[in-house]
Amino acid sequence: MEKAIGKVKMSEEVYNIPRVVIAGDRSSAGKTTICIGVLSALHARGFSVQGFKVGLDYIDPGFHTLVSGRQSRNLDGFLMSRGVVEEIFWRACEGADIAIIEGVRGLYEGLNHRSDVGSTAEIAKILQSPVILVVDAASITRSAAALVSGYMSFDPGVRILGVILNNIGSERHGEKAERAVEEYCGVEVIGKIPRKSELSISMRHLGLITAMECKNRWDEFNKVLNRIRETVEANLDIYALLEIANTAPELSIPEESRLFSRRAPERVRIGVAFDEAFNFYYPDTLDLLRLAGAELVFFSPIRATSLPEGLDALYIGGGFPEIYAPELSSNTGMLHAIGAFHDAHGVMYAECGGLMYLLDELEYGGESFGMCGVIEGRVKFRERRLVNYVEGEFRRDCIIGRRGVRFKGHEFHRSEIELYNGDKDKDRFAYRIRRGEGIYEGLDGLITNNCLASYTHLHAASYTDFAPLFVDSAANAKP
Repeated sequence: MEKAIGKVKMSEEVYNIPRVVIAGDRSSAGKTTICIGVLSALHARGFSVQGFKVGLDYIDPGFHTLVSGRQSRNLDGFLMSRGVVEEIFWRACEGADIAIIEGVRGLYEGLNHRSDVGSTAEIAKILQSPVILVVDAASITRSAAALVSGYMSFDPGVRILGVILNNIGSERHGEKAERAVEEYCGVEVIGKIPRKSELSISMRHLGLITAMECKNRWDEFNKVLNRIRETVEANLDIYALLEIANTAPELSIPEESRLFSRRAPERVRIGVAFDEAFNFYYPDTLDLLRLAGAELVFFSPIRATSLPEGLDALYIGGGFPEIYAPELSSNTGMLHAIGAFHDAHGVMYAECGGLMYLLDELEYGGESFGMCGVIEGRVKFRERRLVNYVEGEFRRDCIIGRRGVRFKGHEFHRSEIELYNGDKDKDRFAYRIRRGEGIYEGLDGLITNNCLASYTHLHAASYTDFAPLFVDSAANAKP
């Protein structure tokens, strides 16, 4: 197979990278499984392939990274300006042969029905990338053509140059749907993926199980990965995908921004909780913390019995602490260490799963587990899943923000928190949530000592004060 053209710098102002957006006609159309298969197949052929995920998902980029060997990145048109999207894309693609961008939900789903803000279509237009549309073709043939026709005509600025038909029940089913799409829509069907339950990666209440967990069960996951790659290679025309990717025009090199252009001297050590229970971190947020002067020291709240030495701050991200509640609860050494760090007014920032870990109790599966006890309260789980973009404002100064400053973020969870002090805790909240729910009556960002814990997830390339203020707070809290 002829190799795709790699990243070619045409001049000081422009560059070229073959690229394609793999979008779905709806959520659960199969784009994640197909994208994993494409990344794996290209990587196996010797391509340096750069993965991206549209939206704020933590889990899919973990799988991209695992199968491609390159760190996948998130791109989001609601949180990020056009310039930041362009810069993250350009920097990530350095040295890559091709970029594969996985969409989010349906191609045109975004913040609201009136615009494409936050959608896969918006990112495709910003990056001038051709789109391959994954259609869930279960039980439809000619109707698939009507569906594709609608997607192609809805926004002329989106170039749909290929279609992948997923969930094909038989050879005859696939042939009829393919002929209908190609004859009525004038677009090539480059893949017909059969309906195979053994291709699915295990699901959990917020999506896939994490790549971190698959690493720890590598033999089991590798069997699934091999089946996905073999199925994609047998039923999708990789050469046609490369031809579509090579139609992408050259892009202008973004101007240097204040985000990534300067590196401060290293001046603080921040401990980052990272294991199966806590692994929801954006790579760009970690990079920006390093650029702001932080040395990041990773540790496992499940396995380590004490914190790393010489820490100036702690960062406990999201994840699935409920799944690992027995292990976290039984690790009393770590629970006591984090409690002592808090009591000594150590700087701590926690998001979602990290917030749950800092509470007194976590109730899950009919059992109650003791957690760190930094925040007086408990967390319970419910059936309703909450997924929101968040817009908020700092109502008081804290370790990462100043009163009156606004920010964007997101929240996704199916838990709720009961604070033992109820209304008495209202003054301790740093955020007023203007869009979203937060912890309690539109409030989020609970403060105790030098600790800030919230349901809201922030991205440091969106809320650009995050990294410098967090590092400053850690530096200023040194004895």
